[in-house]
Amino acid sequence: MDLNEEWYYRVFFDAGEYGYGQCAVPLEPLRDCPENAVFMDAYVADHNGTPVNMPNTFCIFERYAGDVMWRHTETAIPGKVIREVRPEVTLVVRMVSTVGNYDYINDWEFKQSGSIKVTVGLTGLLEVRGSMYTHTDQIKEEAYGTLLAENTLGANHDHFFTYHLDLDVDGDANSFVRSQLRTTPVADDLSPRKSYWRVVSETAKTESDARIKLGEAQGDLLVVNPNKRTDMGNAIGYRLIPGSAAASLLSDDDYPQIRGAFTEYNLWITPYNKSEKWAGGLFVDQSRGDDTLARWSLRDREIENTDIVLWYTLGFHHVPYQEDFPVMTTLSSGFELRPANFFESNPVLKVKPPQPDNRTD
Repeated sequence: MDLNEEWYYRVFFDAGEYGYGQCAVPLEPLRDCPENAVFMDAYVADHNGTPVNMPNTFCIFERYAGDVMWRHTETAIPGKVIREVRPEVTLVVRMVSTVGNYDYINDWEFKQSGSIKVTVGLTGLLEVRGSMYTHTDQIKEEAYGTLLAENTLGANHDHFFTYHLDLDVDGDANSFVRSQLRTTPVADDLSPRKSYWRVVSETAKTESDARIKLGEAQGDLLVVNPNKRTDMGNAIGYRLIPGSAAASLLSDDDYPQIRGAFTEYNLWITPYNKSEKWAGGLFVDQSRGDDTLARWSLRDREIENTDIVLWYTLGFHHVPYQEDFPVMTTLSSGFELRPANFFESNPVLKVKPPQPDNRTD
């Protein structure tokens, strides 16, 4: 957000201009990943097409952080107290991409309940510039950031991460359903209550029906298979549970926003097209915004009961603070893909509880 001559053009597309995967770094055992982690290498092609080994690019480990998967204490039975608890043990796949000054920690966490939790953590070094200021009292004009140390300004900036989610829920013929919660007045003395909320579900017909800015309305966001039903008659699906959401605050005619128009909405739905893989287009460097998710979506194609892709953009509006300097502690956000009538009942109800280890050395 710095408009100075040396800074106004600094708008980085980490995936399209630098290579998010090519910037993956080796993970450090016991530091990046816990003791029980297993490490995997990756291979990429260099500019001559030669395979290049990238060691310890991924780590996979079981995580138990003291969380509870489910529990209940039953006290309504006279003379009895029944208690059942199951710990949350998950499988995590992690990689870290260091693009310039920032390190991005990417986790895909798979839960026994069928949920998939996706998290990205930001750490590393802030982008800073020199300044004449040594105290905030000296700042009388727009500084475009925060004075972090003497003669050091941290620029206000954004981060956006767009996920291409080809879910194929129990088959590739899917629909996007937005279930909104609507306050409804009670009429005709039906009840002493004056209001309640009800669920109003709408199935998106075309792409324009499924562009969503989070925070505009309350409700659930689901991808369902309208051709598959549970025994109770509910459509089988998965729902998107967003974390903290941020959309672009730039004007539509601002050059960075033209190139990054996919940040205008947090959620888009498009019909599957193998040529539409990257939200910023195939050739991003020096692009003019004519091959982006926002441009494809203008065709307003049909998206009901067909092979669809959910594009989810999570964002950070980063106002720097002194605690972010010189090395920033990790700031995280993410989302969860959670079963929605995908199973007939709780799929982890019969998970066996852990038993105490009474062995002695």
